[in-house]
Amino acid sequence: MRVAFTLLGEPASKANSREIVTRKIRSKVDGTLKTRPMSIKSDKARDYERDALKQIPPAARVRMEGTVRVTLRIWYATERPDLDESVILDVMQDRYRTINRKGVECRELVYHGVYRNDRQVRQKFVFHGIDAINPRAEIVVESLQAQQLALALDPAYDPLTEFA
Repeated sequence: MRVAFTLLGEPASKANSREIVTRKIRSKVDGTLKTRPMSIKSDKARDYERDALKQIPPAARVRMEGTVRVTLRIWYATERPDLDESVILDVMQDRYRTINRKGVECRELVYHGVYRNDRQVRQKFVFHGIDAINPRAEIVVESLQAQQLALALDPAYDPLTEFA
């Protein structure tokens, strides 16, 4: 299985755009309130995720099972941003929200993704380019299971020569 689509807009860097905030947490031991530092995504990264979620076509939300290969061609508006594909990989996974049902916290699926979790990505090819007029991310996601099965059935296939 293979899906291809384009996300318009300049991808935000997840690694270099974090904010440190303090959060109050109640101790499970004695019930006192404690403050802890917490790292959250920047507004730019959250805005990009929100926009990108709307741009993923319904036909691409196939929720691939097993391992996948992702090919990304990221076109930035300038040379300034670091090459960081993690926000794009996060956007393509299933989205859940936590709800409270009769005192029990449960996860509810909000968006079907291209795959369940970005841990399924076993091969990743990322290319970087500059396009000041039309920054975008061109994405191709392919299931590796079908390819691995075809190779396993091929008597001439030798897995030891694959990386030679």
